[in-house]
Amino acid sequence: MKLNKILSFVALLSITNVHAAEETDGQNIIILDDAAVKNLRIQTEEAEERDFESTVFAIGRIEEIPSRRSVLSSRIAGRISALKAFEGDVVEAGDVLATVESRQLGDPPPSVQLKAPQGGLVVASHVRLGQPVEPSAELLDISDRSKLWAVAKIPEQEAAQTKIGTRARIHIPALGDELIEATLTRFGVEADRQAGTVEGIFELDNTAGKLRPGMRAEFSIVLETKPFVLSIPRSAIQGDPASRVIFVKDFDLPNAFVRVPVVLGEENDQYIEVIRGVFPGDEVVIQGSYVLSFVGGGSGMSLREALDAAHGHAHAEDGSELGEGEESSEHDEGHEGHDHDGEDAHAEHGSHLSMPLMIYAGVMTLISLITLQMLMKRRQEESEAEDA
Repeated sequence: MKLNKILSFVALLSITNVHAAEETDGQNIIILDDAAVKNLRIQTEEAEERDFESTVFAIGRIEEIPSRRSVLSSRIAGRISALKAFEGDVVEAGDVLATVESRQLGDPPPSVQLKAPQGGLVVASHVRLGQPVEPSAELLDISDRSKLWAVAKIPEQEAAQTKIGTRARIHIPALGDELIEATLTRFGVEADRQAGTVEGIFELDNTAGKLRPGMRAEFSIVLETKPFVLSIPRSAIQGDPASRVIFVKDFDLPNAFVRVPVVLGEENDQYIEVIRGVFPGDEVVIQGSYVLSFVGGGSGMSLREALDAAHGHAHAEDGSELGEGEESSEHDEGHEGHDHDGEDAHAEHGSHLSMPLMIYAGVMTLISLITLQMLMKRRQEESEAEDA
């Protein structure tokens, strides 16, 4: 009697597992029409094995290179009789920027032209027309900003792994999504005791004039490169930290996306390593994946409709193929088969099970029976031991 109950429980467990698998498959696939794909701006990218860079993140600022700043001054005492450059002007080396009228007697008094010591931007003016000047006075500050420094505050524990020549990707929020590649040229002369950081200095080209000293900079400093790491863009990852998921484009169905749980590894500023859940060649949704998390089943086509459109013949609600005789009965709501007894209904349901689910049910049943046999054998051995 107990054996019959146990066998009944095993059979029920196997059927329950099949139903659960069917329900999960239905919930994990999202099928859209062409308009929905365009509205959600869905974009995909193939998962691939690539050289994966281990990076450290740091923040910092754009700064002027001290050696590229100069000062305009006068060799004689006098007054400014002409001023041709003002703050914000761009000048070339040798341009006459001001004229100083000497205090010596004469008609007119002798004067001296002051020329730009270098080309660049006039960043500060300390003089006005007619103002008396002395040789010790700074008249104009000129900065050559064709090159600038990007100074990163690197955490001390990471600074030991960072060497001269280390590459970095630098993101300047003021410039949008643009990334600038640069190499480390020098370190700061002192560490910041309060912040626990060391300055790492990267030299940037600024011939386009987009960069300004003081701009915020974000650094991804490359510490190590590992080859053949399966990784995907970080924008593809959704879900909470304990259960990360991605959406993968179905190989067969058009505009169908499968919700796939993944196990993740190391990440950098662009990519994240995938340990389990993705295969090379899978088309992963990298734009629109967040919105897909909230798309319900009623917002697009059903699984049956998508399969029918893709293959040109009818399918059951769970996606399994229908035979010639089943095709007409599947869509005929008034068919007399609806009045069959429970045995016929169970047989009909069994015909709708797809082959993978049937295999899954068989494996679960076999495992359960083997476990049951081991338990019964152990119980028999314990009874014999007690009798002895």
